[in-house]
Amino acid sequence: MRNRVTPAGDVVDIALRGAWTGNRGVLHEGREIVRFHAGDLWITCALEFRGRWREQWLPNRYTHLFFHDEAVSFAAGHRPCAECRRPAYTAYRDAWPGRPPPAAEVNRVLHAERLIRGTHVRRRHELHWAGLPDGVFVLRGRHPELVVDGHLAEWTTAGYGTRRKLPRAGTVPVLTPPATVAVLRAGYPVQIDDAAR
Repeated sequence: MRNRVTPAGDVVDIALRGAWTGNRGVLHEGREIVRFHAGDLWITCALEFRGRWREQWLPNRYTHLFFHDEAVSFAAGHRPCAECRRPAYTAYRDAWPGRPPPAAEVNRVLHAERLIRGTHVRRRHELHWAGLPDGVFVLRGRHPELVVDGHLAEWTTAGYGTRRKLPRAGTVPVLTPPATVAVLRAGYPVQIDDAAR
């Protein structure tokens, strides 16, 4: 079903299993995705929380999305949920540059960093290779690649694939919003699929 999210934030129909779920509001009508987002609250949630279960594709209820790993969700522009992932949310907020902001401010900043204002076009941020922390997604050509353990791991619709040497000089378009890059640089322990390592 079309409910898997790529590092570029696209919602696609692929078989790749998700380690996390989450949402960005009501995106569907019936079982069809009809909008890219429904606000600035884009969260990453635990697959299980207090035994709760809800059928997918319910009318006027948020659309369940699935992420390969937390690094993919961050690249897509999501943040940890403050309810089902409270410790992760607190760690994310505490690693935020400067004074820890309220959730509404985190949402506002991330929304401005992930989309070109007034469009559904994803922003890319040109950053230097030097100092990119593990968990950041870059875009080389048309392929998203993850910075991890001193190399790049290509992300595909089947999971992580080819590994490449990590460049040390120059700049690269980065998919992960700069505020989240700063959070990762400050030491947030992002979950990355073992296949990337």
